[in-house]
Amino acid sequence: MELLQGEAFDALFRDFAREAFHLEVQDAYHTPEESGPFHQFLTGQADDFGWFQPWLDLVRTATAAGRVVRRARVVTVPHADYTRWGLTVAEHNIAAGEEIRWLPRHMIDPGRLSADDFWLFDDSLVVFTVFEPGGRFGGGAATSDSVIVDHCRAVRDRVWQAAIPHRQYRDTDHVTT
Repeated sequence: MELLQGEAFDALFRDFAREAFHLEVQDAYHTPEESGPFHQFLTGQADDFGWFQPWLDLVRTATAAGRVVRRARVVTVPHADYTRWGLTVAEHNIAAGEEIRWLPRHMIDPGRLSADDFWLFDDSLVVFTVFEPGGRFGGGAATSDSVIVDHCRAVRDRVWQAAIPHRQYRDTDHVTT
């Protein structure tokens, strides 16, 4: 595996040809970049989402070129505060062109998931997200090993099929629980 950081990691989102898929399996992420906006959410303060614009710009560029960006979030119900915030932030992802689905953790056998978050690019490259002990994003561990790619592709297919599209999910009892 190769650790991709900074520009090398960002280039993945400019260079993929067809599809970028992200699986998220953690209920909370404690990255310093998100701590201020998350605190604003918890205290009911308005957020201009300026901190989020670089990501949204990458998504807009990719989807405007006809490429697909999908994300599935496996979450615990009842939701943690971070998941409630994620439901709000997701509206911006979707407006930029991302497809987002949610899967309540109790609706899938944990053995049919990945223990780690990953990106799957064009069904041929897996990049596991790496976080430092303090929560800061450390980059991605990339591999094109066919066994790992095949496993992650199968996980993606299972999760995506079982997961609920964002707008439908917002109207389920899972969100109001």
